Amino acid sequence: MYGSESGTVPEDLERTAFRRAEKKYKLYYEDTYKSSKKKRKPKPVDLSEVLDFNSILESYYQNVELPHGVVPLRCDFDRPVFSLENRPGFYFIPGALRVKEQCQWIKESLTSFPQPPNRTNHNAFYGPINDLFIAANERKVLVADGGSNSECDPSVSNGGVHGWKFFEEREVSSKGSTCKSVSASVLLRKLRWSTLGLQFDWSKRNYDVSLPHKKIPDTLCQLAKRLATPAMPLGEEFQPEGAIVNYFGPGDMLGGHLDDMEADWSKPIVSMSLGCKAIFLLGGKHREDPPIAMFLRSGDVVLMAGEARECFHGVPRIFTDGENDEIVTLERQFSHEDDFSALEYIRSSRININIRQVY
Repeated sequence: MYGSESGTVPEDLERTAFRRAEKKYKLYYEDTYKSSKKKRKPKPVDLSEVLDFNSILESYYQNVELPHGVVPLRCDFDRPVFSLENRPGFYFIPGALRVKEQCQWIKESLTSFPQPPNRTNHNAFYGPINDLFIAANERKVLVADGGSNSECDPSVSNGGVHGWKFFEEREVSSKGSTCKSVSASVLLRKLRWSTLGLQFDWSKRNYDVSLPHKKIPDTLCQLAKRLATPAMPLGEEFQPEGAIVNYFGPGDMLGGHLDDMEADWSKPIVSMSLGCKAIFLLGGKHREDPPIAMFLRSGDVVLMAGEARECFHGVPRIFTDGENDEIVTLERQFSHEDDFSALEYIRSSRININIRQVY
C-alpha cells in the first residue's frame, strides 16, 4: 500500500465518501493551460454513474424498466414524480417548470430578490444595495462615500447605511483612484445568496424574526404550494415562510450540508433549478455514506421532506460550456423576449431557489 512504510494514510482514505464524490465531480482544469492565454480546458470527468432523470422520464413514458431503486410516485400531480427507495422523503420532478416560468424566476432572482430589505452576502461589507442588476447593466461603480466634501461624493445612492454609493463609470475614471470602489458587474458576479421572507442569519444559523423583511411574493408562494404537494402529509398545505436563493458561477460549488434549521421536517424544502445544468449529490445521514449523483437541469424541482431532511447534500459542479450546459431553450426564450442582459448572465450561471416552511 502507498504510504504504509511511513505510517501515513493516503489522502483519499482520509476523506469521507461524500468528500470523495465532491472531488470526483468538481471542476478542474488541465495543467497545461495554467500559464496559457488560451481558454482553459476542463479536465474530463466520468459521468457514467450520474442519474439522469431526463432519460428516466423517457423510459417511464415508453414503459421501459427504470433504473434499480427509482420508483414513480402514485399521486395526483400533473407531471411524473420519482422517488428513491433508499432515500425516503426525496422526490424529483423533471421539467416541472415551463420555459417561460424559468425565465420569469431567473429575472426575479436577478432584479427583485436581492432588493432590500432582503439580505445578500454583500450586506456585511457594503450594506443593502439597491438595483444591483440594473447598475451592472449600466456599468456603474459602487464607491466608498467619503462625505459631502469629498471628491468621491456621488450623485446616485444605493440606499446603503455603510457609506457606499453608485457612480457612473466615467465619473469614477475622472476622479482617479482615491476612493475604494468596485464595479457593479463584479458585485453581480460575486452575488452568492439572497434571502426572501423570514431572514436567515448565517452567523447564528437561525431565522431572525427581528430583521426587516417582506413576505415571499404571492406568485412564488402559490407555485411552491403546488410543487410541494407530492411530499406533504395528507390533508396539509405547505406554508412558504422563507427562501434562500443561491447563485452559482463557473467553478462554484455548494459543499455538503444539512438544511436543519426549520421546526417541522415533515414539511419539504422545495428546490427549483434554473440555468446551467448541475450535478447534485444526495448523501445519507452521515458524511461517510456514499452519495447518489444526479443531474439537475433548468426547470427541475427537488423536494426533501421527512428522513431526506437528515441527508447531506450539495452541488459540486455546474456546467457552463455550450456542449453540456443544456440551456438552448432558455437562450431562445430570452432572445425572443429581447432580454439580453439576463441571457448573458444565465449563459454561465445557475440559480437555485429553496423555499421553506420555517415553523
